Order: sequence, then structure tokens, then C-alpha cells
Amino acid sequence: MPAPDRIIRLNTVLARTGLSRSTIYRKIAEGTFPAQFKISTHGTGWRESDINRWVENPVKWRPEDEAGDGR
Repeated sequence: MPAPDRIIRLNTVLARTGLSRSTIYRKIAEGTFPAQFKISTHGTGWRESDINRWVENPVKWRPEDEAGDGR
């Protein structure tokens, strides 16, 4: 049974990517960075696997539904 995907918060995303907060949100708007999702009334998070995929290849990263085969 595969391990469940962890949800990570903004501070962890900042540390793993080396990007600033404003750059992350600009890239989300451009579609070149994984979007966060709501985890509570006032909280959001990212799937760890999405951030790991972005860190592996930030230039070619695309959302999973657009990635297709050959990622």
C-alpha cells in the first residue's frame, strides 16, 4: 500500500524551492507552479508530490492533467 501524499504548508514550500512568497503566487497565476488548495477555513497547503515534481524539473513542470505521458 503506497504512503499517502503529505500536505505541506507555505514555509516548507519556501524552504524546498528557494523561491519567495510573491514569486510562488506569481508562478501559480502563470500556471508554472503547483496551486495550493484549501485545507481548512483559513489554511491552505500543497501536495508534497506536486512540489517534489516541480523541484525535480521546474522548467518543464505542468499540472498533472496537462502533463500527459513522458513526464
